[in-house]
Amino acid sequence: MILEYTVKKSDENIKQILKNEFNMSERFILKLKRNNCIFVNDNCVSISFQLKENDALKIVENFEEDSSGIVPNKKIQLNILYEDEYLLIVDKPANIPVHPSVLHYEDSLSNGVKAYYDKINLRKKIRPVNRLDKDTSGIVVFAKNEYIQECLVKQMANGKFIKKYIALLENHLDEPNGTINAPISRKENSIIERCVDDSGDSAITHYKVLSEFNNLSEVEFTLETGRTHQIRVHSAYIGHPILGDSLYGKKSELIDRQALHAYFVSFIHPITKKEVTIISQLPDDIKNCMQ
Repeated sequence: MILEYTVKKSDENIKQILKNEFNMSERFILKLKRNNCIFVNDNCVSISFQLKENDALKIVENFEEDSSGIVPNKKIQLNILYEDEYLLIVDKPANIPVHPSVLHYEDSLSNGVKAYYDKINLRKKIRPVNRLDKDTSGIVVFAKNEYIQECLVKQMANGKFIKKYIALLENHLDEPNGTINAPISRKENSIIERCVDDSGDSAITHYKVLSEFNNLSEVEFTLETGRTHQIRVHSAYIGHPILGDSLYGKKSELIDRQALHAYFVSFIHPITKKEVTIISQLPDDIKNCMQ
């Protein structure tokens, strides 16, 4: 990754330029410093180098990172929706976690991404920007370096990283659209389960009914916050749990997981500054329920 900047005034400071112009964190600036990534007029310099007007400041982030903690798994085929030098965006199927764990040490989506990075000779850590539950399908964005990850996480915090989902809910909703504003916390004595609780973190979900069937509703959700299990908890909270969600509702003969799909992501590309919009089609198991 190469970032360039032309110095406007002699009293400008490299550290302040990196913070103000590129929105870099102290942590990432220190990594650039340690790895000799800062250049002025094509000469490697220290962070304290005295700049002059019209100097060409260049950041060349090309250092390798250790990702040996994740085992590569070539058997996990990636459905790549978008890729460039900075981003890898994939369509995650259901029944596969994003991260490795004790139970899924070698069969997570990150294991597949690790194998792909090895194939293209990219020596970087595996950095998912957004996360999905194991049985939720849809779009997962991976940043190919720490700077890109930082930029997109900040967009999430500022509401500029838009995430939309489609779910099938049990029965018909009273209103065709609305907002669920109900705080979410971890359920007492449970590691996994969440619940609506006044002491929890703020959680805001916007919804719109797209279509209705005999006893199901196809609903689009837009997240304003990103709490664990947010859509699943909020759907159950309003009395319409997601079809097949055995944790917050009940199992279904129509589908063997919660019928929830992350179908839409939109954000500003940290380098090109252009809007990136990615759409993922509904998987067959959700389509079959609708048919």
